Amino acid sequence: MAFHGWPIEAVEFYEGLEADNSKVYWTEHKEVYDRQVKAPMEELLAELADEFGPGTLFRPYRDVRFSADKSPYKTTCAATIGSGYVSFSADGLSVGGGLYMPEPAELARYRAAVDKEKSGAQLADIVAALHAAGYATMAHEVLKTAPRGYPKDHPRIDLLRHKGIAMMKTWPVGRGWAPGRPRIEW
Repeated sequence: MAFHGWPIEAVEFYEGLEADNSKVYWTEHKEVYDRQVKAPMEELLAELADEFGPGTLFRPYRDVRFSADKSPYKTTCAATIGSGYVSFSADGLSVGGGLYMPEPAELARYRAAVDKEKSGAQLADIVAALHAAGYATMAHEVLKTAPRGYPKDHPRIDLLRHKGIAMMKTWPVGRGWAPGRPRIEW
């Protein structure tokens, strides 16, 4: 089956879950989640698999054992696809990818590339172009000062302070049209 987007019921499901993140709400609306949220995400992952590799859907339940927030359910339907990330929520569709939470050797290679004049300047240009196109760049962690071994006045100190780099873009929910019912359109 081809991906045609999420029906408006998917947005309504997450709006309801945000208002009442309880087992009662989840149990009463699980069929809506399965048909209107999860199934379209699985269709999207299947459609993108040839180009980006297989997708893996995240579970909808939160691990609350060590969290101050004891809300039992995630308010997004998210998945990895190849080396990227896609999620759907009441706010819209988000995609991302990059070097997120790298191992120490990967982080060292990233910083060495940022430090070099040619590759560092190229990365800075790519980041600027992503920002101009509405993407946000981020890292799992950003240092408050220069990493060990790099001067505080380095021309690309902002990139060096990042422990990796990833991009993310979100498209807000819009109401589109599909035969028989409204659908989410980006």
